[in-house]
Amino acid sequence: MKDKLTVVKIGGSTVGNDTRLNEFISVFRKLEGKKLLVHGGGKTATLLASSLGITTKMVEGRRVTDDQMIDVVVMTYAGLINKKLVASLSARGIKSLGLTGADGNSIKAHKRKTKEGLDFGWVGDIETVNSNFLSGLIVKNLVPVMAPITHDEAGHLLNTNADTVASEIAIALAQRFEVSLNFIFEHKGVMQDINDPESLLRSIDKSRYEVLKKGKAITGGMIPKIENAFRTIGEGVSKVRLLDASALSHLQNPDFNEYTTIH
Repeated sequence: MKDKLTVVKIGGSTVGNDTRLNEFISVFRKLEGKKLLVHGGGKTATLLASSLGITTKMVEGRRVTDDQMIDVVVMTYAGLINKKLVASLSARGIKSLGLTGADGNSIKAHKRKTKEGLDFGWVGDIETVNSNFLSGLIVKNLVPVMAPITHDEAGHLLNTNADTVASEIAIALAQRFEVSLNFIFEHKGVMQDINDPESLLRSIDKSRYEVLKKGKAITGGMIPKIENAFRTIGEGVSKVRLLDASALSHLQNPDFNEYTTIH
């Protein structure tokens, strides 16, 4: 029987808010068993860029990462946010290790190709995840804390979507562990009506997803996130959830379902 591994991904709404971050870490600390944390932090990167007089350019929700911006995102993700998380976890007795994809050659990527004249700059698309390296840390009861920075084995650091990093790590580690992947939001999960807290969609399969997308209940950045979740399930990950931080403490309760599960 495989050991269970809980992979958790947090984004800018958590890491950029001290209250939410402290609440999350308090809950994350209590998660039973082996775990791995992936973080984003785009809002913090945008603020730092602005303070340095660097303009942020976004296309289809993705950050264009030129020579100046790659320095900003590395400073933000691999430095400020990553080490703050590691320090906070250490303060609560959790042995953690902050990593980028360059550390231990853990995530190799290639620079995204120019398409239809659009060059995203130093943005990486993942090729491989070094599951042996990461699982070696996990079995020693260390908690890897992964920043969304990868590398191309040619000396270049690459800005990579944090949701994708979490998904690819979960898929790679599913060979060694029984993996659940959990995306943390400020809401309970996917809402049919974002203004109605009672409209939580507790379960979404592909057929229901197509209906929701056609009806505009799911739009924008949620579309690639959910489609990526379907692919993750198809590649051996046991469960994918979209939930708020408070729900993490109830994952072992079979009667608790205040979150969205992707099937």
